[in-house]
Amino acid sequence: MRQNVIHLQKFYSSPMGELAKTMVMRRLAPLWPSQDEDMSRLDVLGFGYCAPYLMGFTPDVRKLILAMPRDQGAMVSRSRRGNISCLVDDDALPFPPASFDRVLIAHGLEDARHPQALLSELWRVLKPEGQIVIIVPNRAGLWARSDASPFGAGRPYSRSQLASDLTAAKFTPAAWSGALYGPPSEAFLGLAGGFERFGETVWPRFSGLILVQAIKRLYANTNIGGGASAARIPKFVGVAPVNAGLRKNVNAGLRKNVNAGLRKGEGGS
Repeated sequence: MRQNVIHLQKFYSSPMGELAKTMVMRRLAPLWPSQDEDMSRLDVLGFGYCAPYLMGFTPDVRKLILAMPRDQGAMVSRSRRGNISCLVDDDALPFPPASFDRVLIAHGLEDARHPQALLSELWRVLKPEGQIVIIVPNRAGLWARSDASPFGAGRPYSRSQLASDLTAAKFTPAAWSGALYGPPSEAFLGLAGGFERFGETVWPRFSGLILVQAIKRLYANTNIGGGASAARIPKFVGVAPVNAGLRKNVNAGLRKNVNAGLRKGEGGS
């Protein structure tokens, strides 16, 4: 069951939510978008509840849409063009193919009823060579085991599970990161920076959240290793053998032609 949009809004308005946003943005910045990109040419989609992470990009990108699942609910989010939020269905996004350069998912995949259908839809609306970044609770982390935040709801992932789902949806995982290494308790908020530095160095796979960047590739598979089919040698089967009578007539004709040629040659010598 998805988190309610009001509950998500209240969480990000709390000290713990502000901390979560800060720690996620710290790890999101190196993944997406690239520092050398002209952001004024990017069309960006956020799926789930991405307002805390994407609203800061509003003045820079060409287009930003916040797609919020129907069973989560939506809240108005405004840019210079007006409201940029909309309600959508996981498996039928209301956008044409290849509409976006970048897609961010937060509070979206772990609550989806059909995660593979959602990833397939996101692949469809992403432009070729476009990038998607997914934020999900880590199965091995502390935040997925606590009800103190929305990250404790839904389906947590391991890196291998997330990579498998992305590959099945034709994405190519490119980079991994983690955030929220400290315990999900307001008593430890003041130590969050130390927990992050320690966790990234000592136990990077035990983060509270997993961040993965993946790319939509369209090139053909050039793998010709053991999985490739071996070259086949033609086998001419099913061809009826020449019958004895036809063979006898052919041989007789050949002998007749050869003998005629020989006699002609002798006469002319």
